[in-house]
Amino acid sequence: MDKAQRNYLIVGGTSGIGLAAVRQLAGSANVTVWSRQASGDLPSGVNHDVWDATSGTQPPRVPDRLDGLAYCPGSIRLKPLSRLTDGDFRSDFEINCLGAVRAVRACLPALRRAPDPAVVLFSTVAVSQGIPLHASVAAAKGAVEGITRSLAAELAPRIRVNAIAPSLVTTPLSAALTGSEERREKAAKRHPMQRIAQSEEIGAAAADLLTGRWGWMTGQVIHLDGGLSSVRLLA
Repeated sequence: MDKAQRNYLIVGGTSGIGLAAVRQLAGSANVTVWSRQASGDLPSGVNHDVWDATSGTQPPRVPDRLDGLAYCPGSIRLKPLSRLTDGDFRSDFEINCLGAVRAVRACLPALRRAPDPAVVLFSTVAVSQGIPLHASVAAAKGAVEGITRSLAAELAPRIRVNAIAPSLVTTPLSAALTGSEERREKAAKRHPMQRIAQSEEIGAAAADLLTGRWGWMTGQVIHLDGGLSSVRLLA
């Protein structure tokens, strides 16, 4: 099928990694974005519908055939357990896990009409590494990793389902952690690559997963984390 005829849906595609993925795809495909509010940063020709994944409301109309879905909304709530409330855990689970479930469920009929469809979800390196202050978001993203593998098995061989688990990425969501030069340098030094990822790097990987460039991969959690999950530097 001609790439120009393909349809992709990016939930949370108005900023950060989602917007980077939209920009990767927009030149060669029909792209629709769902987000809580519109953005003037979207490339020309990209369709936009308002939808809050945490609201429980019916998602907007899905294209009749969908070649790929990426669910990008997330949260960064860093607190010690003594300060995390039940509401904090519920809120993180709602946006990271239940929102993804709602999006995938709404898109399944359209995905099944495509010849080589794919779903991309997002986890975090904190699930595998046990990073302090990440209990709530790691719990929610751990559920996303479980859903990724379960859906990959359930939907194989028709629909590929994978997740990306980044470390810290320069996005509006992470601004509180990267807002000063001192904080950026401190965060960078924790990674073997000695830098923080740019949203364009992670967005490009998401786009590759959607378009089928990694077409024999499903049920995987891909650690794009500057080596944090697998490499230890000598002191």
